[in-house]
Amino acid sequence: MSSKSGNGNNGNNGSNSSNGNDLSRDGFAVGPPGVNLPALRGHNAALVLGLLRAAGEEGVSRRELAGRTGLTPQAVSKITARLRADGLVTEAGRRASTGGKPATVLRLVPGARHAVGLHLDRDELTAVLADLAGEAVGVRRAPLAFEAGAGQVLATAEREVAALRAEAGGPPVLGAGVACPGPLDHTTGVLHRVTGAPRWDGFPLRDALAERLGLPVVLDKDTNAAALGLAQGIPSGAGSFGYLHLGTGLGAGLVLGGSLYRGPRTGAGEFGHQIVQWDGPRCSCGRRGCIEALCLAAVARGDLPGAARALGVGAANLVELLDIDRVLLGGRTVLDHPDAFLGGVTTALAEQARTRGRAGAGEAVPVALARGGARVVADGAAELVLAPLFGGRQPGLGRTAPRP
Repeated sequence: MSSKSGNGNNGNNGSNSSNGNDLSRDGFAVGPPGVNLPALRGHNAALVLGLLRAAGEEGVSRRELAGRTGLTPQAVSKITARLRADGLVTEAGRRASTGGKPATVLRLVPGARHAVGLHLDRDELTAVLADLAGEAVGVRRAPLAFEAGAGQVLATAEREVAALRAEAGGPPVLGAGVACPGPLDHTTGVLHRVTGAPRWDGFPLRDALAERLGLPVVLDKDTNAAALGLAQGIPSGAGSFGYLHLGTGLGAGLVLGGSLYRGPRTGAGEFGHQIVQWDGPRCSCGRRGCIEALCLAAVARGDLPGAARALGVGAANLVELLDIDRVLLGGRTVLDHPDAFLGGVTTALAEQARTRGRAGAGEAVPVALARGGARVVADGAAELVLAPLFGGRQPGLGRTAPRP
């Protein structure tokens, strides 16, 4: 089936060199703000592509691109010529003259390339095929038993991605972004001791999927992928939020200063396993009183106000610790009962604001449902591949195995 839909600190820095003709190098290279050194042509192309993506159908002129990137007009002309030759950019008419020569408008060609986004939840796989604008051009879902281990997960992913690509046909696929429960090391693509699924500990999921799919693969936690997708459009250095995902488990994705924050050991966002009740219910992690255990136990017994109150306590702790600008809620359990969870978390943050003497209108940190609904993680997983093409840092890429 098919449907339409909707930068992070991704760890590894890629090579800054490019020969100007290789799309993957032009798209995935990184570096400092716009410069005119030949060795950074890949970085400069990503800057230009990022502005073209942000401009949408309206497009942008070469003069505007030069002004916003700090590149010379000559450099912009060379970059846009290469991008047009690759089919990524096209001319979209001219703007009315303001006294000089009418400016030619350029725009991104969203359908020139695709990216796969995979959400490996504990009981369901969601696969998205996204265009360069991040819009879904195809979606598939299938049952999954993540705790069962690699065999079934790899086979299901291979089957669903193949079907998705066959249904869509068309342009080349840049790679697959894969989001699953953590903890994991996104730089090596290796899972750690996933709560409730111990057999995944140490498994090189990224490289195994790259071999099965025949594509470069980027692996990250489900909450990080969702937060990365939600962060698109936030200028680097501006805006901070926490994305709280309550589904079969509870985790958080953190965007601080406009960039996805993973922490030096890639362990940030293990939100569900903060202990708030010493003698609370046993959690699947082995400890007692984790917010995840409290939330899920309350949901299981039909106590939605209690579950929302527990989630609100965690959200207030997060705001207290990081002073973030907003809280976004998502995940299957939240989407099944949006009013209850929005109300509970909003009440908790309003109470926090009063205790800090910030009871005036608009002083409490706002709470909202994350855009994207049930596909927020899968859409964000596709963004793991797309973001570097538009100026984000390069994630750890899996090896692309030759197909038989």
